[in-house]
Amino acid sequence: MSTLPTYRWRLAPEGLATRRQLRAMGLRPGGQEVVAEVHRPRRRRPPLVAYLYRIEHARPVRPMTPARAAALAAAMLARRTCPNCLVDVGYCIPRSLGMCVPCHDTPASSEGNRRVLA
Repeated sequence: MSTLPTYRWRLAPEGLATRRQLRAMGLRPGGQEVVAEVHRPRRRRPPLVAYLYRIEHARPVRPMTPARAAALAAAMLARRTCPNCLVDVGYCIPRSLGMCVPCHDTPASSEGNRRVLA
């Protein structure tokens, strides 16, 4: 069991926010420790837990630099590129399939149109 103060959903005190709430304000936790948590009850399942941070200790979000933008673009291109046909399919490849939907739906007997990695 956690030793952090725990609040019910929507009943956290003023001055505390989740990561998403901080981000919406243009802030980030900035290395501070979690000060509390919020539990959202669910039926027949464990509650959802969100960690809370102090707003006054939060720091501004770092600006996007050209190098960070290029790295993000390269990472997103890698997520959109099918490892079988090597085509940018325009959407993130589902991890459950491991390839684009057309390659996944192609019958196994037609391996001729797929690239074989040696």
